[in-house]
Amino acid sequence: MSSIRLFILGSLEQHGPMHGHQLRLLAEEEHVDAWTDISVGSLYGAIKRLAAEGLIEEIRTEREGAYPPRQIWGITHEGRVAAGVIRMATLREIVFKPDPFDLALTRLDPDHLDDMPAMLNARLAAYRARLADHESHLIAISRYLTKAEFLAFEHRSTRLRAEIDWHERLLVELPAIIAEERTPRAPGAS
Repeated sequence: MSSIRLFILGSLEQHGPMHGHQLRLLAEEEHVDAWTDISVGSLYGAIKRLAAEGLIEEIRTEREGAYPPRQIWGITHEGRVAAGVIRMATLREIVFKPDPFDLALTRLDPDHLDDMPAMLNARLAAYRARLADHESHLIAISRYLTKAEFLAFEHRSTRLRAEIDWHERLLVELPAIIAEERTPRAPGAS
């Protein structure tokens, strides 16, 4: 499902007609790039696509001061239906993408086995730093968040903590993994 489509349609549904810059400001205010897969810079292209599909429509054009004229977008009936469909499908869908790291772990380079502890420690440090940044950001903005937004942010923290726990376990198991990799295997053995 497309998060950006749901963000635009849901925002127009919830807040009423807006121009692209207002949608961008809302995305920045809600920090959607920190807890979704939405790139704020891709909003304008998505607005054009939604308009071409008839899910949003230009309500009017406004001009403020010396700024160029801005198109004010509103959600259409078809857009409301699409938003409902996307919302329900997204709430039902479980997104759990494979991590290419797992494949690399099962195909280690014998010439770089001694580099593995440093690489894993660096990876673990990066996860810890990402969690610390995310949680400090959450503390800073928590008073502005709805309960649902707070829980969405917290969901990311929980996922980061799970990655940290798993990487810590991997570091404990690493000597055995390296020893196993250094043991010659019989041809055809798996």
